[in-house]
Amino acid sequence: MAFQDTTLYRDITDFAHTTPSWVQHGVRTWTEAGLLVFVALFAAGWWRARRDCPRAFATAVLAPLATAVAYVCSEVLKSFVTEERPCRAVADAAVSLAECPPHGDWSFPSNHATIAGASAVTLALVRRALLWLTAPLALLMALSRVFVGVHYPHDVMAGLGLGTLVALVAVRLGAEPMTRLTGALRASSTPAVRWVLGPGPALVASYETAARR
Repeated sequence: MAFQDTTLYRDITDFAHTTPSWVQHGVRTWTEAGLLVFVALFAAGWWRARRDCPRAFATAVLAPLATAVAYVCSEVLKSFVTEERPCRAVADAAVSLAECPPHGDWSFPSNHATIAGASAVTLALVRRALLWLTAPLALLMALSRVFVGVHYPHDVMAGLGLGTLVALVAVRLGAEPMTRLTGALRASSTPAVRWVLGPGPALVASYETAARR
């Protein structure tokens, strides 16, 4: 598969080498560890949803699951496209700031961008206001993959789109079954199950009433 954005790739990677060392170090750190921010947001969304209705809790649980599905789809697509990494394929390009992945670790689409796109949209479904945080983070993750030289621009654009689309479909398909399952399991007397799923809004109210007494 051939694309015509090698010039843009060179422009971005050339610019990357003109930035201060602390910027380069910061981007290298973000491009590898930045996904942990989304993991933390997933955990916070789950914790908050424990005290919400079954539908809201189901969405919070489906958010990371849908992101995982998007990642798997990205890996499958990679195996069909088999596009070489630009840090190996683009002649006369600047040396990548991050280690160039080995041959066989294909470039299209970007897994990082796919995960970031899926995380951004599913977290926004958990709490709409989070979109103002997750969307810029996803874009920064996508840009960082080009900045450090391990992806073409089209790789990350495709990753963001794929992650968004797959995650939305996965959440849509899983919402009703997960909501029913949550409602059923919240009636369980098993302490571990009740802790994971939370008391829900009705029981929270009863706890507060008892506390006032």
